[in-house]
Amino acid sequence: MSDEPFVVLSPLSGRVIPITEVPDPVFSRQMVGSGAGVEPAPEEFDVVSPVAGKIVKLLPHAFVVVDAGGRGVLTHVGIDTVKLQGEGFTILAAKGDEVAAGATIMRVDPQPAIAAGYSLVSPVVVLDSKADSATLLAEGSVAAGEQLFSWARPA
Repeated sequence: MSDEPFVVLSPLSGRVIPITEVPDPVFSRQMVGSGAGVEPAPEEFDVVSPVAGKIVKLLPHAFVVVDAGGRGVLTHVGIDTVKLQGEGFTILAAKGDEVAAGATIMRVDPQPAIAAGYSLVSPVVVLDSKADSATLLAEGSVAAGEQLFSWARPA
């Protein structure tokens, strides 16, 4: 394993939110890992892979890409969006695909989520990483494909 920091790109454009402020305790308490949140504008948007690797899990509202070093990065579009059962989500990739960082994975029409009262804040986390092990590289707004945070495996 490399000691170099692992850089994770923003999978969508929007406002950067510290992971501790994501409006879901599983993510804000970093139970699944450290990272950041991104809140998109309330208009149709694309979601891209935050790292190069293989898509190992692909749901209408979330996906996991594992890089060559075995690090899994979860992108979860919105909070409680699993309840939409795919409404508003168009999958543009397949489980098992090898993808480049920045490759488009899905297109999202946020109107069903907004109509249901769900937050569009989208957590992006390095799975099973220790709390507070990610360092934000962006603040304010970020574009899809720009650096969002770095992560270094704690010593």
